Amino acid sequence: MYSLLIDSSNQPLAVALMKEDELLVTYTSSVKQNHSVQLMPQVAALLETANITPQDLTNIVVAQGPGSYTGLRIGVTVAKTLAYTLNANLYGVSSLKALAATLQYTDRLIIPIMNARREHVYAGAYQWQDGQLQSINADQYIALSDLIDRVKDEPNVLFVGEDVRQFETQLQAFDVQPMLPKAEVMWQHKGEPQNVHSFSPQYLKLSEAEQNWLNQQNSKTN
Repeated sequence: MYSLLIDSSNQPLAVALMKEDELLVTYTSSVKQNHSVQLMPQVAALLETANITPQDLTNIVVAQGPGSYTGLRIGVTVAKTLAYTLNANLYGVSSLKALAATLQYTDRLIIPIMNARREHVYAGAYQWQDGQLQSINADQYIALSDLIDRVKDEPNVLFVGEDVRQFETQLQAFDVQPMLPKAEVMWQHKGEPQNVHSFSPQYLKLSEAEQNWLNQQNSKTN
C-alpha cells in the first residue's frame, strides 16, 4: 500500500511517499515555490526515486486548508484528480494540524500560524495528549493582536510555522519555532476517506475578490 502526501497550503511545498507506515522519500522546499509549476514534476520525481508508478498509489493525503488560496486549490485539485483517476482513497488534513504535528514529544500548547495578510493569521491551538495531537481551539482566521491577547496568559505557549519570522516584533514575548511543513506527518492524522466529488479546500475566509463582490452587492441593496 503506497501513499502520496501533499502539502501546498503555504509558500513552501512538501511532498512525501510512504509504504504502509514507512517513509520512502520526502521533499520539502525551503523557498517560495510556484506550486502550479513544481508540484507535479516533484510528485513524478518522488515516484521515480521510489521506483513505483502512479498506479501503485492507493492513498492520496492532502493538506485541506487553511492557507494560500492558490496553493490550496492546486494541491486539492491534484489530489482529487489523482484519487479519481487512480481509484485511490482521498484524505484531507488541516494544514495547521499538519504544521503543529511537525513538533512531537512536547507538552507545550502549540500555536501554528500562517500569514493571512493585513495583520491577520490563520491559527489553531494543539496539544499532545496521550500520544494524540488534540485540537484545543478550532482553526480560525483572526487578527494577530486578538490571538496574542487570547494566549498571553496561557503557560507553555509555542508559536510554530515558517511565518513566525514575519511577526518577530509582535511575538517577542513568546517562544517561537520556525518550522517548514513535513508532508509525511499527515499520515497519522488523516482520519476517514473523503468523497472525491464533494471534497474541497477549507479556506476559512472569503478571497479578496469574493469579499469585494459581496461588499458591492451589499452596497446595492442599501
